[in-house]
Amino acid sequence: MSKLAEFRQLEKHLVEQLQALEALKGDAGLKKEIEFETKLRELLAQYGYNLQNVINLLDPQADRRAPANQSKTSTRKPRQLKVYKNPHTGEVVETKGGNHKTLKEWKAQYGSDTVESWLTK
Repeated sequence: MSKLAEFRQLEKHLVEQLQALEALKGDAGLKKEIEFETKLRELLAQYGYNLQNVINLLDPQADRRAPANQSKTSTRKPRQLKVYKNPHTGEVVETKGGNHKTLKEWKAQYGSDTVESWLTK
């Protein structure tokens, strides 16, 4: 894409985004949310509280729960390191998965069962 075409495309996207921004500025729901947030922050400042204090006050158990986005990733245990030693060449391969280039070559040459018998750890 030429620089001029890229410039015109970006310019067009900018105009579209500015139009969407102007439409949002006139939205009554947005104005109401902004007003609520402003008043809430003023009230918090008046009493010396922050958002975490309010969360702890309304839901004391909140900090004990696992965050939703970490629940799947934290339950999986890390893969175990496997060490293979080729008795023909003395070469050692350390891997946590079966997608190692040298390991694949060995399995193609000697067979999967034979290479698995070379597992030391």
